[in-house]
Amino acid sequence: MSMTRRVLLSSAGSPLLMSATDSGGLLTTPEQAAGRKKLRVGIVGCGRMGQYFAEVYRRSPDTELAAIAEYNDERRKVVGERFQVKALFKEAPEMVRSEKLDIVAIITPTKFMKAAVLAAAEAGVNGISTDKPIAAKLADADAMVEACNRRKIVFAGGNLQRARWQTQVAARRLRSGAYGRITGAAVMGYGGEISGGGCQHVAVLRLLTGAEITQVEAFGYPAKTLAPDADDQGLMINGRWRLSSGIDCMVFGEREPFSGVEVRAERAAVRWSWNAPQLFDGSGKTAPRKEIDPAYPPFPWAKMLETPPLRMDDDYLVASIRSFVDAVHLGRPSSSLFVSGHDLRQSLEAAIASKVSAIEGGRTIALPLADRSLTLMPSPYRWLGGDAVGNPQTVKEASGESR
Repeated sequence: MSMTRRVLLSSAGSPLLMSATDSGGLLTTPEQAAGRKKLRVGIVGCGRMGQYFAEVYRRSPDTELAAIAEYNDERRKVVGERFQVKALFKEAPEMVRSEKLDIVAIITPTKFMKAAVLAAAEAGVNGISTDKPIAAKLADADAMVEACNRRKIVFAGGNLQRARWQTQVAARRLRSGAYGRITGAAVMGYGGEISGGGCQHVAVLRLLTGAEITQVEAFGYPAKTLAPDADDQGLMINGRWRLSSGIDCMVFGEREPFSGVEVRAERAAVRWSWNAPQLFDGSGKTAPRKEIDPAYPPFPWAKMLETPPLRMDDDYLVASIRSFVDAVHLGRPSSSLFVSGHDLRQSLEAAIASKVSAIEGGRTIALPLADRSLTLMPSPYRWLGGDAVGNPQTVKEASGESR
């Protein structure tokens, strides 16, 4: 193996060699996917984000965008024309009853996700995906996960950074022990919207460490965000999360010195900060850490991102969808997904537990939570969508003309 295909970490006098091909089996390639039968896909909710999902499914060689359910009449018409879809519906139940679909991707505001997921599950589709936050009430997230588990439906999450190709490769390296035993973790910037954007931190932390959060001790500010019925806008959390591996993860609402997740191992540290994870040599306990080129292997679906409206930084959306499509095609369990509905539920549970602990002055809260009726409302935009809160998408934008 040439040095151009290795990452060299100097550690305690013995070099650690990491193959640049250590991503085998994570995703099928476009060439492999091209030989498959096309799965029929229905999109529920074709607003701004739903249109990106539709674009990825339209470009994938093994999926066919077959149906759209969109509540807004004008948008439904123009989006149908844009994506050349004739099977158009106002509501999800009507779509899943009328069309024989393999996959249903649900990209609605959070308030409407549960009903759409349950309708698709009852219709017997093979795969369902939804997005963040999965619910406000923990019991609603449970109902979705359990409905899919009961019917052996692949239940995927959506547009989460943990699906980024390089993050998945970094996690595989960390969890394989390539950098030695995991010794610590920290989360920075857990605030602002802990059930929305903050779910990214929990999802990445769980991926990189291979562990669940089992205890939460948290303090929150400002005081007005700690009202039991307040949504999570502006809520900042400092505290400690105990992981099932026995590690304590320190949590900070502030975004300095970085915003994201850092996981430390005996010979290296990996830091995710809303981009491809950085790799640092050594523990950093006695000297400044040196950043090292992690030599990530190329993302096999990068070519899909070369043509607008998709952008190069949509790579984690593409990776999430491709992992989902692979699972449905190959009969893989939901646990194999880059992002699963279970991942979204775990992020919500950590957010709820953090607020409960903060309200109660930092009391230790054990997870899983016994009270599944606990609720944390997301922002009005995430809960109700742009149309309801004065940020509607124009018809011109929905048609793709303004891009």
